[in-house]
Amino acid sequence: MSTAQRPGLIDLADPAALPDPYPVLAGLREASPFAEFDGVFVVAGRHADISAVLRSPNASSERNKSLVAMQAQRRARERPSFLSLDPPDHTRLRRLVSKAFTARTVARLEPRIRAVTAELLTAGAAGRQLEVVSQLAYPLPVRIISELLGVPLGDYQRFAGWSARLAHSLQPGFGLTREEAETRITDTQAASDEFAAYFSELIAVRRARPAADLLSEMIAAEDQGEKLTEDELIATCVLLLVAGHETTVGLISNAILALLRHPAQLALLRADPSLAAGAVEETLRYDAPVQMTGRVARGGVQVGNVAARDGALVLLLLAAAGRDPEVFRDPDTFDIRRGASNHLAFAAGPHFCLGAPLARLEATIAIEAFASRVTAPELDEDALHYKPNLNLRGPDRLAVTFAEITAEPQ
Repeated sequence: MSTAQRPGLIDLADPAALPDPYPVLAGLREASPFAEFDGVFVVAGRHADISAVLRSPNASSERNKSLVAMQAQRRARERPSFLSLDPPDHTRLRRLVSKAFTARTVARLEPRIRAVTAELLTAGAAGRQLEVVSQLAYPLPVRIISELLGVPLGDYQRFAGWSARLAHSLQPGFGLTREEAETRITDTQAASDEFAAYFSELIAVRRARPAADLLSEMIAAEDQGEKLTEDELIATCVLLLVAGHETTVGLISNAILALLRHPAQLALLRADPSLAAGAVEETLRYDAPVQMTGRVARGGVQVGNVAARDGALVLLLLAAAGRDPEVFRDPDTFDIRRGASNHLAFAAGPHFCLGAPLARLEATIAIEAFASRVTAPELDEDALHYKPNLNLRGPDRLAVTFAEITAEPQ
């Protein structure tokens, strides 16, 4: 495909592409890897190329050190989230946090996740319409991660706006004017400062009176004599809160939307609830809640047949890789029995998503309950509306009419 024929990154930023970006992503994948914007960006859309970059020791996660023009402008003051650090700092922070974020901790949450899901669906039964995002997909993960961290019940709504603003800051910068970029930086900084002030107070409370929550465990966590600093604690809390629910909201919403649009698949799940975990994996492949990520070439990184120069930002189109025909047969078909465990929706390598087990469990429980309890659901396509975010993908309104939401089995 010639440069003149293939879509460009700017095409992804077109609001008209939000409902279905996959034709654009397919064109970018077919043309990739390729350099754009004078080599500042290298775009990768093929599964093999993305997998290799994610595992490359020369692919840095310190995106603030790339050659991208926006990075040379005024940036929001950043705290040391391990999402944007390289070893050895990344290794130390992740190891400390992992001690308090274990598989055993996640497994212990299953009864609570089921209880909250049941409560939300029962509340939704009172009306004739279920708005999936606000009544199920959003409140479930935000309540679970807040309870896990130790955020008081009354404070959930207090930080919802901060979280949404920080999530929007993850939107790629191409297509933005300088003024729009500056506005985003200012807004991100304000949300970050408000979050920091909130967690500084909560951390002080937990230092004085530890509780049975993740924040208290992170405060106490120690590795080879080192503990998380105050800034590291704040940054990790913000990361877990934002990443721990914003992406899961998209995963649950995208899964339910795909099932509604593929009624035969929904019928399969209703008949066999054990397929719920497979439906989650297929959604991660088919319509990933995180559409892309980036790495910075350090000392040069080979991306397929393209050499990314030092400092280039390698844009990894995770969603394009999920539909790579070289890896997945009939990639545009949604099939919950596919067994697509080799997708890259949670990345790979040292930055594989720490919260993947929790996201998988929450989404599995949510869609299993939706399929089993919501009878004769009908999607209102006219009311479907997507968030204006091409990276963190998902609807912000997903209305479903139904015949009945049955009682929770005893």
